[in-house]
Amino acid sequence: MADEPLVLGIETSCDETGIGIVRGHTLLADALASSVDQHARFGGVVPEVASRAHLEAIVPTMQRALDDAKVTLADIDAIAVTSGPGLAGALLVGVAAAKGYALAADKPIYGVNHLAAHVAVDTLEHGPLPEPAVAMLVSGGHSSLLLVDDLTNGVTPLGATIDDAAGEAFDKVARLLGLGFPGGPVIDRTAKEGNPRSIAFPRGLTAPKDLAAHRFDFSFSGLKTAVARWVEARERDGEPVPLADVSASFQEAVCDVLTAKAIEACRTNGVSTLVIGGGVAANSRLRVLAEERAAKHGIEVRVPRPSLCTDNGAMVAALGSRLVAAGVAPSRLDLPADSAMPLTTVSVAG
Repeated sequence: MADEPLVLGIETSCDETGIGIVRGHTLLADALASSVDQHARFGGVVPEVASRAHLEAIVPTMQRALDDAKVTLADIDAIAVTSGPGLAGALLVGVAAAKGYALAADKPIYGVNHLAAHVAVDTLEHGPLPEPAVAMLVSGGHSSLLLVDDLTNGVTPLGATIDDAAGEAFDKVARLLGLGFPGGPVIDRTAKEGNPRSIAFPRGLTAPKDLAAHRFDFSFSGLKTAVARWVEARERDGEPVPLADVSASFQEAVCDVLTAKAIEACRTNGVSTLVIGGGVAANSRLRVLAEERAAKHGIEVRVPRPSLCTDNGAMVAALGSRLVAAGVAPSRLDLPADSAMPLTTVSVAG
């Protein structure tokens, strides 16, 4: 194990400042500083607030990670950093910090894709990833299905959201119901007391004509609007809004579509492993429904523990570790922060 690369990962793509340290598939440190409370009163992430929070948190979070792993910067073999996609200002903080640390310690730097890192983090919990595999990434900014043949060389996009991402829909519906921000955890909790079959909310892009053009794509904008119209009708009639039932029915509609399309993607591509990552992967109903549906087709579902589903430095270090082990050339020191980095780019070429 000692001969495996010791890789440090830096994550600042949104509102979490994460520093992770990994040796091989072993997680040694996962330090995190979140600015979510600063965004709560706005009902969503404010880019300028997130960038300032990263600036204030990056150095102490780095020191905490090094202390937790009982290593120094000199012990690190390589530094990986999320260079995209994400909020431009937030990404710039992490990329600039990574360049500074790499230059000061004379270490190679790897600019990596945030979404690919969400796939790689699973290896820290379940070991090497069977390839090929299908990965479903669901978060506040992304809802994507990917075919992963070799994570270090690239992935093949199968489908993505055409409007709102799943996590974004959770946030908007939670705000509509007055449940607070972020919406995912609070809707998950509220839904446990409700009936998921009480309200027949629509399943986007599941009609035959939609499947013909968008077989593995997602759409949650119509669902969000349907919830808003249903709530407005209740309020207009002077009737109480059953928060638990609305939350449960909304959550069921999202998880139904996500899991159905993910399992179909596995079957279509002859793949027996489904990896689920991203913040929405922490949703309890999504996990249960995916397991139930996958079991009927002999498909293994791999989902990291909830703390590794949300943004963190460990996932960046995990991907960096795979790149180093595979002999992929490091990035140049002038690597950019790319807020629109495509899914097909796993790491920034040197």
